[in-house]
Amino acid sequence: MNSKKLIFLYIFLLLAVVAVMVQLRKANLKKQPPVRDYPQIVSSGELNVATGYNSVGYYVSGDSVVGFQYELIQALGDAWGLKVNIFLGNSLDENLKGLLSGKYDIVAQNIPVNTHLRDSFAFTEPITFNKWVLVQRKAAFNDGIEPIRRHLDLAKKILYVPKNSPAIVRLNNLSHEIGDTVYVEQDDTYEAEQLVMMVAAGEIDFTVCDEKLAVRMAERLPEIDIDTDIGFTQLESWAVRKDSPILLDSLNAWLNRFRETEKFRQIFNTYYAD
Repeated sequence: MNSKKLIFLYIFLLLAVVAVMVQLRKANLKKQPPVRDYPQIVSSGELNVATGYNSVGYYVSGDSVVGFQYELIQALGDAWGLKVNIFLGNSLDENLKGLLSGKYDIVAQNIPVNTHLRDSFAFTEPITFNKWVLVQRKAAFNDGIEPIRRHLDLAKKILYVPKNSPAIVRLNNLSHEIGDTVYVEQDDTYEAEQLVMMVAAGEIDFTVCDEKLAVRMAERLPEIDIDTDIGFTQLESWAVRKDSPILLDSLNAWLNRFRETEKFRQIFNTYYAD
């Protein structure tokens, strides 16, 4: 093959590669959700928020919807003059996926912020402080077996948590701390509240959930013991996409103002006061 033909062949191949790259770029752009930061949200007149259905954040009491997250979301919508569309999904992992896809603007749950999550999401300033606790049965409901109080005694025990729960990171670290294996069973069917009820019913022996939820559950489940801490107090925030910096700044500005109001104190005390 002479040099002229080689040159034409190289040019053809180069153009083919460029064409393929252009098509791939177009395909990737189509997959990316449209930018929906604060200006786009205000322009649409609607705010899409995902939260979980549980006895703290959002639940139905009689003929009313109540909950800490629900009341904060409504206060935010009123302050911004927006219609709020609330989407219920107990799986934090699924809610965060919906956030990345553009289905939601905010995930309004008590999300324990860690390094892993910060790699993919932006978080508001802390709304609450919380910690993980071990949920187990009291001796009177567990054949006289006393509840575990030392982390060392969790060696070789099976702890059930929701699939992809943020608690998994803490439990893996706990295994290293005690120098033995703590078996973590991820349940892809049930969320924290259901797992706590399974402990009370004797279907499983241990689960881990945040202290605020555990306290609420203990009020109606006398079988459970929640007095063993699994982790230190940590910050909990709402999540937004990293490509929504104006939304994040606007949320933080609103939260800083709202936390100083009597309304916020009333909401907080209703669900979290001891």
